[in-house]
Amino acid sequence: MDYALSEDPIALKILIAGGFGVGKTTLVGSISEIRPLRTEEVLSDISVGVDDIGGVEAKTTTTVAMDFGRITIREGLVVYLFGTPGQERFWFMWDELAHGALGAVVIADTRRLTDCFPSVDYFEQRGTPFVVAVNCFDGAAQHSVEDVRVALDLDDDVPVMLCDVRRRASAKEVMVTLVEHSLRTLTNA
Repeated sequence: MDYALSEDPIALKILIAGGFGVGKTTLVGSISEIRPLRTEEVLSDISVGVDDIGGVEAKTTTTVAMDFGRITIREGLVVYLFGTPGQERFWFMWDELAHGALGAVVIADTRRLTDCFPSVDYFEQRGTPFVVAVNCFDGAAQHSVEDVRVALDLDDDVPVMLCDVRRRASAKEVMVTLVEHSLRTLTNA
């Protein structure tokens, strides 16, 4: 199908995943053209011992369902962004959110790199194209893209990039990289 000539509207779905507190909600908010739907709740005493806030002690809220945003590429071509919840107790929602996704962005925080392993494993097992976006937090140690690739044991064809999810231009670069990677992956399948 030649999408450039199609008159039917096209909607693409992209997932934003990663561990607790890596910046999923922030990424959706920085790039969405609409005010994002957020399902954040205040961290409560009940989450003590359940949610590991090591490295993100200042975090006061958590996503309990999903974040949702939208980007219109052109008339008839829209990208919907779905930010997944990061804690294990909410992973049961991932299958529904992932259904029909073009690809995913796995956000990594080098202060807690192991927190993104479940996301990487999930998308590898599903065969969903994904990129790893290393969120460069203020004050966090900077690591090379290659060091992150080795630490996460990623295949050479999985794009890994440094980003600042607070900056729209950086978030846009991540999205473009994901779409290009997804198209290459799907074309070569």
